[in-house]
Amino acid sequence: MASTITFYESMSELSGKMAAAARANDWPELERLEHELSALRDRLRIIDPPSYQAALPEAERQRKVVLIRQILAEDREIRAHVQPWMESVRGMLSSGTRQRALNSAYGLHSN
Repeated sequence: MASTITFYESMSELSGKMAAAARANDWPELERLEHELSALRDRLRIIDPPSYQAALPEAERQRKVVLIRQILAEDREIRAHVQPWMESVRGMLSSGTRQRALNSAYGLHSN
């Protein structure tokens, strides 16, 4: 079985790739990487529940803290890139909904 630090290192590597994909506006790659990260996170929850954390040697605990902070920083960067894109998608969807409502109200049908 892999050590928990190996999982955190893998998650950190994936989050770095996710940040790069977000910077490049590569949404399909970002989504693919997010699925990989999610699978690792789900496996980690099984092997590293909160009750095990006190049992870590100090050096391993410190490494884990560094990796988690790095993952969180990359998550903030990803969100900074994704939020504007999400807002534009919401705007497009909202305007389409308004247009359909207007068409419906006035008996117009788009083909």
